[in-house]
Amino acid sequence: MSPAASRQKFTDREAKILGLLKKPCIPLLETFRDQEQRFTLAFPFMPLSLEDLIRQGPLPKSRIRSHFRDLFGGLRDIHEKGIIHRDIKPSALLLESPDGPAYLSDFGTAWHPTLSVNTEPADRKILDIGTGPYRAPEVLFGNKSYGPPADMWGAGVMLAECCRDPPRPLFESRPVSEDGNQLGLILSIFKTIGSPTPETWPEALDFLTPPFETYRTFQGEDWGNLLSGVDRPFQELIVELVTYESSQRPSAAQLFQHGTGLAAKPMPPI
Repeated sequence: MSPAASRQKFTDREAKILGLLKKPCIPLLETFRDQEQRFTLAFPFMPLSLEDLIRQGPLPKSRIRSHFRDLFGGLRDIHEKGIIHRDIKPSALLLESPDGPAYLSDFGTAWHPTLSVNTEPADRKILDIGTGPYRAPEVLFGNKSYGPPADMWGAGVMLAECCRDPPRPLFESRPVSEDGNQLGLILSIFKTIGSPTPETWPEALDFLTPPFETYRTFQGEDWGNLLSGVDRPFQELIVELVTYESSQRPSAAQLFQHGTGLAAKPMPPI
């Protein structure tokens, strides 16, 4: 398949996925053929993204809470349908204004349990997904059976970035052209939150390339230092999301439930 045909295939699938979703996912206004007969998607104009706000400096807690409620609402909707976004990042959260509302967008590489399964079976998904420091560790280590928790890792990394003053990513990541196997990102994760062990990451024992013996062991930094000045409820939520074992990350649906324990608390109050 030519690159152009491949792009059109992804665009067609994105349109079908978007047609199944509701707010706070970005609404699809229409589809049409451009002058070169390329299948094109039309969306409402959004003047800002979360990435734009981050570049302007620290975010008020009220905005963080509002924007991430919208993000987790969108993730709850798609995950309940079996869809994995696969590219959670600040530029994928579009805003009507600095105060919101926010819309989850950029479904070009999303995985759908029926629309994608012919080319990507559930246990043989592609690994070339995600962007920079928001990529989940199970993907970096070749687990093709990853699921919605990969999105939750990205959301946790993004939440940490927004809560820090000044806003900055938890992990360092060079462009793929400079670090094709993402070794730099792997080492940054290990140095920041500590190297995994079979006890902290048991699912990784079944990976084709387990992470336990190949790399130097790092103790990691204290979360209190990494998130200095961040309110404790936000700290606790970030720690739960940015954890190696994917089954231990709270789901988006759990974040809207009350009284279900540490791994399923509601969004922190303002």
